[in-house]
Order: sequence, then structure tokens, then C-alpha cells
Amino acid sequence: MAQANHGRFLLRIEDTDIDRARPEWEALIYEDLHWLGLTWEEPVLRQSDHLALYNEHLMHLAAKGLIYPCSCSRTDIRNAQSAPQEGVATDASIYPGTCRHRDLSSRRKGDALRLNMARAIAHLNNASFTETGPRHKGGKFLDPNRLVSEIGDAVLGRKEIETVSYVLASVIDEAAQGISHVVRGEDLYQITFLQVLLQNLLDLPTPIYHHHRLIRDDQGKRLAKRDDARALSKFRQEGATPQDIRAMVGLG
Repeated sequence: MAQANHGRFLLRIEDTDIDRARPEWEALIYEDLHWLGLTWEEPVLRQSDHLALYNEHLMHLAAKGLIYPCSCSRTDIRNAQSAPQEGVATDASIYPGTCRHRDLSSRRKGDALRLNMARAIAHLNNASFTETGPRHKGGKFLDPNRLVSEIGDAVLGRKEIETVSYVLASVIDEAAQGISHVVRGEDLYQITFLQVLLQNLLDLPTPIYHHHRLIRDDQGKRLAKRDDARALSKFRQEGATPQDIRAMVGLG
């Protein structure tokens, strides 16, 4: 799509998750993309090579008083959510704020770093973005109340020291690479509001977003690792051609 519209096609290896990133899996990505006939500009951006840059931006947020350490496990969070204060509704996906009182100096090994959403929205300055996808097309403004109630205190720094979350790393990468348009599956639409908030807080540009329908195989199963979908190599072994794959994703 980028090349068809006289744009640049860039490849980014998102390998900040040290438990899931493996050199052999990265090699398979290159192999699959070459088989599809794709070429890209060099060098390839690897997120693991830019941890210092990500943490510099994270500390910029911390200097504004927007970051706090969190030692809560998933079990701790579930237990807190199962015993809400009387009359207070809870959303199982929203962090209840157990560690929100802590300051950064109290961070211990193994603590995550969370964004204090209530403080963050006080810094908002008419943040908005343009969506061109068919389901959510139009101009979108960030609603401070919905950021608190639907996103909450998101994790920006993982429990491993010097490791940041995908949502923060991707925002920084897109600014550094001069990305003008982000095209991705509609399952990532909601996370866009958090990304635009971070762009606003860090004085980074906001690209145009396009969220497309989820890509599915001939059985209707979406092509995603979390759904144990077939790898591209499996389609190749079954005799699929690059043209077949392009048709499957709507580019045929």
C-alpha cells in the first residue's frame, strides 16, 4: 500500500518483549516477507536497540509527575477488583489504583511503571486524530472521562528494568521514522486513544490512522498468533502462492 501510494515501506522489529523475541523467529519474518516479494529500506529498526531512547521519554513523563511504580500482580488486581467500595462500579480491565500513591523513588526490582491517567488528562491540549477506516471514520477527540474509565493507568514500563511497553515504544518509533499513516487491524482501534494521549504529552506528531477489518483464513479464523493461527510458512507448505496471500488480505 505504501509503495502503491508513492510512500516508503519501513520494517520494524518489535522485540521489547524479551520472553517472546527470538533471533530464529525474526529470521522467519524476513524469509516470509521476501517470499511475498516485499522489499524495505535499510537499516531495519529493532526496538531492542533503542531502549535508552524509550526510557528517556519515559523519564520525561516521570518528570511531570505522571509515572508511578506498581508491584501488583494479576492476582492482586483481581482481588482488589472483586472487593470494590460500596456503590463504586468496576471494570475488570481497569487497574484499581492500589499503588497510585507511590512515587518513583520507591520503585523496587520487579515493579512495573504506570501512567497516572488522572494527572495525565490535566495536561491534555485538545488532543485529536483522524481515522479513515470504514468502521470508525472521522475526526476523533480524546474524552478525558473516557480515558480514565476505559483505559485507566496503563503500564508503560515493564517489570524488567529498562524495558518499556509496546504502546510507548511504537509512539516514539513512529515519530522518529516520520510515519504519516498507520494502517492496522480494527482490534487495535481503542489503543489509539492512549497512543494519541502519549503523543500529546511528549509533543510528538500524530499520524493518520486507518483500522481495517481483521484478516481471516478460509475458515473464518483471524490470522493472529494469540488465536493459534497458521503461520505463513504453513500456507506455503500447502501450496499457496504470494498472490493467494495478497488476495486473502484484500490486496489481490
